[in-house]
Amino acid sequence: MTFIYPAVFTPHKEGKGYHARFPDLECCEADGPDLEDAIENARDAAYNWLWAELEEESPEFPMVTHEEDILLAPGEEVRQIMTVIRLLPDND
Repeated sequence: MTFIYPAVFTPHKEGKGYHARFPDLECCEADGPDLEDAIENARDAAYNWLWAELEEESPEFPMVTHEEDILLAPGEEVRQIMTVIRLLPDND
């Protein structure tokens, strides 16, 4: 399964680094010392969020917000984060 959700990246006010948040994935956030690491950490956070939802009895995935509908503060940018979850058949 492939999921693509937008993430908003905000530069840290003090020093280097970025904070990432997913408007559609509740409480899904990440940080990184630079944009490249923040993107990778955001991908990991989204994977974990989506995997946890898949483990629910009736998983429900939120609708994806269109990038142009996301309000950004000065300095923020949006990146589309793709996450692939491979489902293997049960061996039970």
